Amino acid sequence: MMMQLRLRSLLLAALLSSAAAPALHAADLNAATEEQSAQARQRADYIRSHYAKFEYRIPARDGKLLFTAVYVPNDAGAAQPYPILMMRTPYAVGPYGSANYKTQLGPTADYEKDGYIFVFQDVRGTHLSEGEFVNMRPHLEQKKSRADIDESSDTYDSIDWLLKHVPHNNGKVGQWGNSYPGFYTAAGAIDSHPALKAISPQAPIADWFRGDDMHRNGALNLQMAFGFFSNFGKPRPLPSASAEWKDYDFGTPDGYQFFLDLGPLSNVNGKHFKDGIPFWNEIVAHPDYDSFWQSRNILPHLKNIKAAVLTVGGWYDTEDLYGPLHIYQAIEKQNPGIQNSLVIGPWTHGGWYRSDGEKVGDAQFGYKTVQTYQPVEFAFFRHYLKGGDQARLAEAWMFETGANRWRGFEQWPPQASKEQTLYFHADGKLGFTPPTGDEAPYDEYLSDPAKPVPYTTEIATRWSKDYVAADQRFASRRPDVLSWQSEVLEHDVTLAGPLNAELFVSTTGSDADFVVKLIDVNPADMPAEPGQTNRGNQHTLVRGEPFRARYRDGFETPKAMQPGQVSAVKFAINDVFHTFQRGHRIMVQVQSSWFPFIDRNPQTFVPNIYQAKDSDFIQATQRVFHTPQQASALRVRLLPAADQ
Repeated sequence: MMMQLRLRSLLLAALLSSAAAPALHAADLNAATEEQSAQARQRADYIRSHYAKFEYRIPARDGKLLFTAVYVPNDAGAAQPYPILMMRTPYAVGPYGSANYKTQLGPTADYEKDGYIFVFQDVRGTHLSEGEFVNMRPHLEQKKSRADIDESSDTYDSIDWLLKHVPHNNGKVGQWGNSYPGFYTAAGAIDSHPALKAISPQAPIADWFRGDDMHRNGALNLQMAFGFFSNFGKPRPLPSASAEWKDYDFGTPDGYQFFLDLGPLSNVNGKHFKDGIPFWNEIVAHPDYDSFWQSRNILPHLKNIKAAVLTVGGWYDTEDLYGPLHIYQAIEKQNPGIQNSLVIGPWTHGGWYRSDGEKVGDAQFGYKTVQTYQPVEFAFFRHYLKGGDQARLAEAWMFETGANRWRGFEQWPPQASKEQTLYFHADGKLGFTPPTGDEAPYDEYLSDPAKPVPYTTEIATRWSKDYVAADQRFASRRPDVLSWQSEVLEHDVTLAGPLNAELFVSTTGSDADFVVKLIDVNPADMPAEPGQTNRGNQHTLVRGEPFRARYRDGFETPKAMQPGQVSAVKFAINDVFHTFQRGHRIMVQVQSSWFPFIDRNPQTFVPNIYQAKDSDFIQATQRVFHTPQQASALRVRLLPAADQ
């Protein structure tokens, strides 16, 4: 109860401070920047004066040495033991050298002041650790020899060594990490060491083909895959302390034009990578969900986890929202009885540390939402590693966008939510009643790969983090984007849980992509606060997901579409928790390109899109049907008014 009262107080304080704060002018911004710099210096100075740094090479069971940096509180002793808080990362644990210190050790400065033994490890095959690096290394259910290693065994061996060789630890270990380190956190808990008491996989990767980072439902996330692997994918034949990350030189700030000029993806090696990026070549060699990708799906292996789990994600994470949602579900299903909680806030990738959480793109939340979350995470680790007060945390603690408030549930999706269907109708209408047949049977548009629909209005070479909450009016007014919207809502409508698109479509080509977007339309006469942007009639993106229609019968088995033949295309879209307020409208859009976030579909079926030729790219007319027999729709989960 005390924890709940504390959270409510923090929330109220944040709301009051936000409401009372005047707009920042240039002088205020400069002062804020100077204050942040001063705080960063103070934090770095505190770490340098209160912690001793040591570097070790920890032997794994196959004899490979894993480079590990350890920061121990200066007052650690027999009378003052500390728990270990570990992060395993492929992004370097530098600065290297016992005299060179990190400027941040814990998720926030509170951890450093409270006292932990902080451990950072270069994962196998990266930087100063020995062995071969394997992206999303497959988990081995059975290990028959000392040579059979995976991220679970490397984590187990490292924990075992640390407990025996780092003095003054209290025998308890926690692990955390964001993004790729979030994957290593989840993987490290499989068949976990008995001393591993608490883990927090944050924006963790679960499956690089179906939903995280590099693909969305089989469609390549071109901008991310190209930008990420152009640097990260370079081979490292020998251990090296070099951790320099150089952004790829695109030669232009215009990402849309760069990737359009690239042409078919078969040009990537000839024009840019020169066969120097091994994992790019793996992507090209495995266009479908074959054993290569299936073995890198961590979800079936999340078993025998004994630690308490706090999985964290952001509704506006352009990289890894699939991961936290599905890792939470997999752990819940395969590890009955353990403490397993999910937190999803209104954040971009890692935004619970990298921002104040007050806004994303064109969505405003009214207060600094991270101030509510960070004490919860701190209490979680403190309880399980140091015996602090019980972290009173709902199993699913979720931020409700649109209404802009935190809600706690006993499970996710909420048990009270009920499946409903939003049907497409003629004349751009959307509603919960099915079509009757007394209307036009379909809507259509011409999809041209030479003029793909952009996914945002300002396309830099690096992928946008704000497109997920961007005003979609630029797309609504294109002839190759279809829109359906509801009548003005007479009461609030809250969607809580997964979305599922059910389209009945045809094409004059033999392959196609279909992008489905859920949008919140503001009232046209919405008033604006003095000095604030007028957001009347803004079309704010709530969720969007593409699907490559060749996978309509399974990601393992691509199948051509027959020109002119109606096909059912059904696919899952990541969950939402959003309230469409009364006076707003609900909109759904469908289009066939989302460029260059997603690569262009040539619209001619070829066995491997990454090897398509210029001549394969054709215009195609796409039809979306809405008849009683072929009722295109979006299935949602509706939270009843009594539970809103």
